[in-house]
Amino acid sequence: MYQAVHPQFNGGQPAESRFDGTVGGELWLDFVNALIIIFTLGICTPWAVCRTQSWKAKHTIIEGRRLRFDGTAMGLFGHWIKWFLLIIITLGIYALWVNVNMQKWITKHTHFA
Repeated sequence: MYQAVHPQFNGGQPAESRFDGTVGGELWLDFVNALIIIFTLGICTPWAVCRTQSWKAKHTIIEGRRLRFDGTAMGLFGHWIKWFLLIIITLGIYALWVNVNMQKWITKHTHFA
């Protein structure tokens, strides 16, 4: 009987899943992102978010396949403004939904490389 060989399986066993980022890499990323956010008074936060997600995806391997993040700061910026305005209009209540909406946006833009 013919058995297809799937690239992420090795002899019937799932390939390894791992994260190969370093503490130094994450500290540097967080430091630069903090500077970006502080010096732009938060306006460039979407850019910092995209930098973080790109770094995380670049260093994540799921069953032998590396992830890729294709979101852009401009793509997130419109959502960011909308969410900010909704938070103001609802006197902060909408903030409860922002984290979930952000995760949905991040997941939509994360793929296998």
